[in-house]
Amino acid sequence: MKRSPLAIVAFLLAAASLVLPTGADAPGLFFFATPALLFAASALALFASASNSSLIALLVLVHLAAIFLIGLLGSFAMAAPEIGYWCMVVAAWLLAWLAVQRLAGLRLKSVALQRMVNLALPVLFGAWLLILWEIVVRGFGVPAILLPPPSMIAARIAGSVPTLWADFQQTFLKAAIAGYVIGCGSGFLAAIVVDRVPFLRKGLLPVGNLVAALPVVGIAPIMVMWFGSYWESKAAVVVIMTFFPMLVNTVAGLAASGAMERDLMRTYGSSYTQTLFKLRLPAAMPFIFNALKINSTLALIGAIVAEFFGSPIVGMGFRISAEVGRMNVDMVWAEIFVAALAGSLSYGLITLIERAVTFWHPSYRT
Repeated sequence: MKRSPLAIVAFLLAAASLVLPTGADAPGLFFFATPALLFAASALALFASASNSSLIALLVLVHLAAIFLIGLLGSFAMAAPEIGYWCMVVAAWLLAWLAVQRLAGLRLKSVALQRMVNLALPVLFGAWLLILWEIVVRGFGVPAILLPPPSMIAARIAGSVPTLWADFQQTFLKAAIAGYVIGCGSGFLAAIVVDRVPFLRKGLLPVGNLVAALPVVGIAPIMVMWFGSYWESKAAVVVIMTFFPMLVNTVAGLAASGAMERDLMRTYGSSYTQTLFKLRLPAAMPFIFNALKINSTLALIGAIVAEFFGSPIVGMGFRISAEVGRMNVDMVWAEIFVAALAGSLSYGLITLIERAVTFWHPSYRT
C-alpha cells in the first residue's frame, strides 16, 4: 500500500509539536487533544484502507483538530504562538488537503450523492481558507484595522443585520437587479436587430466596444448628475456595464449555427422568425448564458462603485466608503461578505437555469 507523502509529513509534524515549545500559558484540553487528533488523523491516512468510512473519519478528525487549534489561540494571552503550534497548524492543513483531494477523487454510483460531494468540495475549501485566515491573523497578532479575523467579521454581521439588510435592498435588490434586467434585455434585443440589419454590425459594435471600455469611475458621476443620487443613477451605470457584453455575446451566438443547418431551414421554406426561434436562438443559448453570468458579477460591482459618487445614507457602496473613513474595517468586511455572497448565489442560480435550458450541450453530457 502506497503511503501518502502528505500524511507522512503531517505525522512527523504532529510528533514534533509534542517536543517543541508552543507558547501556551496554561496547557489544557485543547493543548493535549489537538496533537492526539492529528496523530489519529495522520495514522488513519497512512494505514487505513481507502474506503468511504475512513475518508469520513479523516474529515471529522481534521476538522475537530482545526476547531481545537482555534480554541488553543486563547492560551496565548501573553505571547505569540511558538513553533510547536505552527507545526500542528501545518499538519492539520496537510491532512485537510489530503482529505479534500481524496474526496475529489470519489466516483459514486448515486447521482444525488455525487452532487453532494461536488457541492461539499468548494464548501470545505472555503472553510479552510477561513480557518487559516483566523489562525494566521490571530496567531501573528495582525492589527484588526489591517485585516480582522473572520470571527470578528461574523460578530459584526450578527450585530448589524438591519443595517446590512437595508444596504442590500438599496444596492442589490433595487440598483443592481433593475440595471441588470434592463441592460441584459436591451442588449439582447439590440443583438437581434444587429443580426437582422447587417450594416449595424460594422457600425454599432465598434462603438459598443468603445463605450464598454469607459471606466465606471468616469460614468458614475455623470449618471448622478443626470438621474439624481438615488438608486436610479446606479441602475443606469449597471445598464451601461451590462448592455454590451450581452450584445456582443448574443451576436456571436446567433452566428454559431452552421451554414448547413441554415441552408436546410431555408430548403424547408422556414421564415426568418422560424429559423431564429427553432435554430439560431437555441444554438446561441450557451453564449447568452455566458453573458448573463458575466453580467451578474458586473452588475453588483457597478452598483457598489457607483455609490461612491453620491448616494443617500444607505447602500453597500456608501457604507463601505463611510466606514473606511471611520476605521470600522470589520463593517467594511461585513459588507464585502454580503456582496460576495449575493454575487455567488446569483451566479449559481443562473448556472442552474443554464443547465436546465442547455441540457443538450456537449459540456453537460455524462
